[in-house]
Amino acid sequence: MSRQMTGAKMVVQALKDHGVDTIFGYPGGAVLPIYDEIFQQNDVKHILVRHEQAAVHMAEGYARSTGKPGCVLVTSGPGATNAVTGLTDALLDSIPLVVFSGQVPTFMIGTDGFQEADTIGITRPCTKHNWLVKDTEKLAETIHQAFHVATTGRPGPVLIDLPKDVQFATGTYTEPKTARVDHYQPRVKASIEQINDLVALIEKAERPIFYTGGGVINSGPGASQLLRELVDATGFPITSTLMGLGAYPASGKNWLGMLGMHGLYEANLAMHGCDLMINLGARFDDRITGRISDFSPDSFKVHVDIDASSINKVITVNLPIVGDVGHVLEDVLKVWKARGRKVNKEGLAKWWKQIAEWQAVNCLAYEQKGKSIKPQYALQRLEALTKGMDRYITTEVGQHQMWAAQFLGFEAPNRWMTSGGLGTMGYGFPASIGVQMAHPDALVINVAGEASWLMNMQEMGTATQFRAPVKQFILNNERLGMVRQWQELLHGERYSHSWSESLPDFVKLAESFGWKGIRCENPDDLDEAIKEMLAYDGPVLFDCLVEKHENCFPMIPSGKPHNEMLLAADAEAFKEGATLV
Repeated sequence: MSRQMTGAKMVVQALKDHGVDTIFGYPGGAVLPIYDEIFQQNDVKHILVRHEQAAVHMAEGYARSTGKPGCVLVTSGPGATNAVTGLTDALLDSIPLVVFSGQVPTFMIGTDGFQEADTIGITRPCTKHNWLVKDTEKLAETIHQAFHVATTGRPGPVLIDLPKDVQFATGTYTEPKTARVDHYQPRVKASIEQINDLVALIEKAERPIFYTGGGVINSGPGASQLLRELVDATGFPITSTLMGLGAYPASGKNWLGMLGMHGLYEANLAMHGCDLMINLGARFDDRITGRISDFSPDSFKVHVDIDASSINKVITVNLPIVGDVGHVLEDVLKVWKARGRKVNKEGLAKWWKQIAEWQAVNCLAYEQKGKSIKPQYALQRLEALTKGMDRYITTEVGQHQMWAAQFLGFEAPNRWMTSGGLGTMGYGFPASIGVQMAHPDALVINVAGEASWLMNMQEMGTATQFRAPVKQFILNNERLGMVRQWQELLHGERYSHSWSESLPDFVKLAESFGWKGIRCENPDDLDEAIKEMLAYDGPVLFDCLVEKHENCFPMIPSGKPHNEMLLAADAEAFKEGATLV
């Protein structure tokens, strides 16, 4: 069915037709026609942010926690340029977003009009695809294509740039089912020959490992369930990237923990020593591989990914499989079961014996003593007191992010929202609001460092206005913790601009926005303070004063292979060597 309506009304109608219930944005002159249409309806809720970067991060949190595309509306010029960081973050982490940006009228494009920017040129490198719509007749189909592109294949952000006159003009609106989308249909199923080859490898491997990433979660809950079934049935060990946490439960008997630069000792050594590496939906990023020439040197490498461009991009693999992780896992399970559920039991027993020796190192060991709170202890207590709750965790970026990944356990996908590829400070707070909007009755906690958190602190107003009871758990060491750690270990303890001066009183700041503020600096008081945070039915800013110079270990120094990890006991010797270089 086609109808006549203005371009602005088409935008709102398309949102409804695609099942969008929430959009995050900030008004400006170039999008006022759309805001006028939003005002006249009640189906799509608009969340007024305080900064456009935060709008995109909120949409990322919403998308990552629901599996649905996040939607954003910003004005032209600075509205669009402020969204660039969020777009880049979403592109690197494969988060589906549909962003609408206003633009000056078509007859003014190229004249350096007020709040004009080349939004299409600026956002081309940081979106999966973008469109400048100059004809209202083409707007509806463009929006429908945008949703298809954002959510099909490897997900990602898309942007539609809308000149103001296109929003005012009248055109024909067509429904989503009429849109032409056959020109973008990524391959989701692998060939049966490749499936058979992979199953044959599974049957014979002596030292196998599943290396999983965010692609498992992006494939949907079915993929995570199939992964669990295959891992438990084969008895193979499994590890994950930062983005893949929760695809396999942290309580699972085959779980080795996260791998990578601050991954667990046993996970990294198992990756280095395996003879069969099955990569499911991860992209071999540098935080995982370390020095490429020494990455898992003796393994047969299999890479399953829906994005063909990711295969052989960083690591050359022996068996490349282009397809959706969920479909591939389904076919592998069918064939493996049909062939008798065979594995190399003798080799696997020896492999697990070796892994147990690595696990015995207890690489996350620390000592909580005295009256200073160790950040690891703070997160262990947070985990213990929230375990089993309907809980979603977001993080900022830095030491606290890595400690959260190490000490918090995730039993299900879509419960962990963090900035992986771009490492965006300021991500976690707005992302937590986006998650809370999607899950109003859930417990949403943002684990933060004080420096990262201050980057988007203005969104306290958003949380207050929209009654989002988000909990901000700040591990406050009054330092740029990860920067300071690198300066200590690699730059002769020259702490160049890595401390925070003039920090606010976080309790008073919280109260000024109508929040509850809690400060805790004594480990003996920590449990009761966390319980107080959890019991409060509104937003909480929890200022947890922690040990200022605690370092995050294990750590793979930059440029080292992933079997050369620094543990806490190695730090002093390494520091002396690094200082002499």
